[in-house]
Amino acid sequence: MSIRRQIIDYSRGDNLRHFWHLYKLQKKIGSGLIHDILTFFLSRSAHRHGGYIGPDAVIDETLSLPHGLHGIFISRYAVIGKDCWMYQNVTIGEVNRKAPVIGDNVLIGAGAVIIGDITIGNNVKIGAGAVVTTDIPDNCTVVSQPGRIIEP
Repeated sequence: MSIRRQIIDYSRGDNLRHFWHLYKLQKKIGSGLIHDILTFFLSRSAHRHGGYIGPDAVIDETLSLPHGLHGIFISRYAVIGKDCWMYQNVTIGEVNRKAPVIGDNVLIGAGAVIIGDITIGNNVKIGAGAVVTTDIPDNCTVVSQPGRIIEP
């Protein structure tokens, strides 16, 4: 990657390499003072990029965030599987300290809201602007407000 491209990505907030490095390091440390310090820097970094990822959120692998962390909110109780794509302004919220469990290979469109103690299956596509408050089985597409499942 050219230096020009790196500068542009950094200035737009799209370069999340350092953010994910901090995230992985924080998860390895466990608990204690160093964990708390890393959590502080992780939260500040997320805020700088315009989003929030809860310190206790479980993310199996690095999320694909094509638009960076812009407007993304992930609850501290959320669990997110591998190879997930998340576009801008997505909310993964909690109700009574319970947040969604999201499976592998899930695509979440811009402005989608996923809230509550629900499970999103593997290979699910959630359309832009969809509001999901119920469990979604594997291999489905969800659209509209309230969420409506379109079978494959």
